[in-house]
Amino acid sequence: MTQGYRTESDSMGEVQVPEDALYAAQTQRAVDNFAISGLTMPTDMIQAIARVKAAAAKANTKVGSLEEKQRDAIVKAVEQIINGEHQAHFPIDIFQTGSGTSSNMNVNEVIANLCEQDGVDVHPNDHVNQSQSSNDVIPTSIQVASVLAVEQRLQPAIKHLMEVIRSKAVELRDVVKTGRPPLMDAMPMTLAQELEAWAGQLSHSAEQLPQLLQHSRILPQGGTAIGTGINAPEGFAEAFAKELSDFTGTEFKTSPNPFTGIAGQELNLQLHGQLNTLATTLLKISNDLRWMNSGPLAGLGEIQLTALQPGSSIMPGKVNPVIPEAVAMVAAQVNGNHTTITTAAQQGNFQLNVMLPVVAYNLLQSIELLTNSCHALADKAIKDFEVNEERLNEALAKNPILVTALNPVIGYSKAAEIAKKAYQNGRPIIDVADEMTDLGRERLEQLLNPKKLTEGGVSQ
Repeated sequence: MTQGYRTESDSMGEVQVPEDALYAAQTQRAVDNFAISGLTMPTDMIQAIARVKAAAAKANTKVGSLEEKQRDAIVKAVEQIINGEHQAHFPIDIFQTGSGTSSNMNVNEVIANLCEQDGVDVHPNDHVNQSQSSNDVIPTSIQVASVLAVEQRLQPAIKHLMEVIRSKAVELRDVVKTGRPPLMDAMPMTLAQELEAWAGQLSHSAEQLPQLLQHSRILPQGGTAIGTGINAPEGFAEAFAKELSDFTGTEFKTSPNPFTGIAGQELNLQLHGQLNTLATTLLKISNDLRWMNSGPLAGLGEIQLTALQPGSSIMPGKVNPVIPEAVAMVAAQVNGNHTTITTAAQQGNFQLNVMLPVVAYNLLQSIELLTNSCHALADKAIKDFEVNEERLNEALAKNPILVTALNPVIGYSKAAEIAKKAYQNGRPIIDVADEMTDLGRERLEQLLNPKKLTEGGVSQ
């Protein structure tokens, strides 16, 4: 079956558009011009632009520049887009005009056509884009999309991961293992202490993200082309922020200096900096899990992660730590995204940053990847892993570093002699210490009790 076309026109002339497309000429030109990556604008971003259009329509009606029937038709179309309808009609490549004008017009055209289908005369520029410019719509939409994604999905995911970790820590509070600062045997600790360290690291992101979002809630919308607010009626910006807050169910404010939000991307760079920090934490947790799970015979073998799939196409019986591996790759991707956003944020020339679409893509991708990674680590790696206590106890008994607890009693030098002999002969510390000191077995058992050593303090 051949594709039918219709003729659409814009200020540059006529263009052929697929007959069933909800978009029009400017979108088609962008599709033709930017056949670069096959990557399209994230759904979160498209929906954020649509939300901006609904709030703008309501604000324009409030200040007397848009008819109520046009407002209602625009809002109805926006609600369809937010509900996931018409996604195929947003086909523009991420690598497009740096202002994001193509994506802004894409949404304008789709909304206008949906309104026309409902019998309401709505123009994509004159009505849907009224009191707006791509230069304030796209920066605003990036902030709206990121605030909603972090608030509604990422923060709950981090909270869930922390809760699972802490629940597992309670379960393992009496399990003692060998600590390994720079991967070398050290003093004992409980598995609960190890897991609580993870939760503590995650808490930094959990605490910082809401603070960063407070800045992202301050929007440049109303600045229009360069920040002056040309063609935006008096009171529009304030009305827009109020309508958007009501429409989304979360607070947004008007920037007192829209020039800043249009020209610069520092807010999004700062937000992604915290996402990069979170990715680093998830990588640390993933690597710890991989190390503890290594083996089962030639590695540490301290824990056993849930087997989720065969680990090798050639080695039968091999099972890999697939979730920590996947999360490690996510961390690498987020690190790369941060480099991209850092470079993009530097391209604020005079009154406009000209890499807005790639900022949107990478920022929202990172939020999505980290959200899903938190859930995967919690539910498919940490929640149900099993502990090999026999292996832990065997390693503890032969750990020469236990002799550290004897330092206050017998001195560093004597303790070092005991550690060296125990390590050379592969014998438990307590046996060697019993031979080389007059402390007695009972006293040594008290001093070298691994669980007691996890509680700190000075041996007496």
